[in-house]
Amino acid sequence: MRTTTGWRADGPGAALHAVSLPRRDLRADDIAVRVDYCGVCHTDLHSVNHAQGPVVPGHEFTGTVTEIGPEVTGFAVGDRVAVGNIVDSCGECAMCVAGHENFCHRFPLMTYGGADSDGSTTLGAYSREYVLREGFAYPLPDGLDPAAAAPLLCAGITVWEPLRALGVGAGTKVAVAGLGGLGHLAVKFAVALGAEVTVISRTSGKADDARALGAQGLLVSGDAEAVAAARDTFDVLVDTISAPHDLGPYLRLVALDGTLSMVGHIGPVELDSMDLLVGRKKLSSAGSGGRPATREMLEFAAAHGVTADVEVLPSAQANEAFERVARNDVRYRLVLDMSDLD
Repeated sequence: MRTTTGWRADGPGAALHAVSLPRRDLRADDIAVRVDYCGVCHTDLHSVNHAQGPVVPGHEFTGTVTEIGPEVTGFAVGDRVAVGNIVDSCGECAMCVAGHENFCHRFPLMTYGGADSDGSTTLGAYSREYVLREGFAYPLPDGLDPAAAAPLLCAGITVWEPLRALGVGAGTKVAVAGLGGLGHLAVKFAVALGAEVTVISRTSGKADDARALGAQGLLVSGDAEAVAAARDTFDVLVDTISAPHDLGPYLRLVALDGTLSMVGHIGPVELDSMDLLVGRKKLSSAGSGGRPATREMLEFAAAHGVTADVEVLPSAQANEAFERVARNDVRYRLVLDMSDLD
């Protein structure tokens, strides 16, 4: 058993503190990765606040290969890699065979908090080293800044999946509700795919940010007259709002045969079926992405210069990062630099 250093919370809402962490010895198809940058996801905060035991968060990271197992063929020591929130799956079920390992019928192995085959619980990338199967690591394309690319492996792939599944491209009218870690990447990807993009926000305060990201306009959700004028307008509406909310006003903005895709809030929703019936509208969702989609997303991001807008903090400020995420004091993703763990 090898060890590394990382940041662990020991109970619900507990502060993160530096500890020595175990990492498994390399299996034949494993790689060891020096974690360079790890994004701070709202899920990390949620996991710590609702922890049933010790938690080491972190599931969107970039780093450098430091060691490889004897059967590894896709990576060499020194390669730059990116890793997301899934580090294994059964490889045999219908979803895995179709390249949708994120929907593995036996449940995908999550980067932290998952039950590994050896009976251990996975520990996340708020640490200096991570060990995983090579098939769940991705080459980090040249030209992508490793800090700004880290959030692509969670926030990025989460919004990429519905945009691709719903055929967004030139001529598509897309709305993005919420301009945070997910939303700003949804705007960037939709614009790069050729869509006409509008941001939906509670206030006009993010109008300049929306335009800077490439959106053509901003719709204030509290402006009744503007909202009424935009009814039945958008082919795709990507809803990135994390808090529970009424879907009706957003469905009424969707065009005939259009789709509202929820990627922010996870949990029960209330829905008036008339908001689907009038206009043959659809409600969908998406979560993370399988290996083919993740590779495609990274290649597209490199080709079109899409990365997250990030603020990089030393990993020793992880607790401060959590406090800022909790009060929405982020534009638009915080990333931890793990080099201070050396």
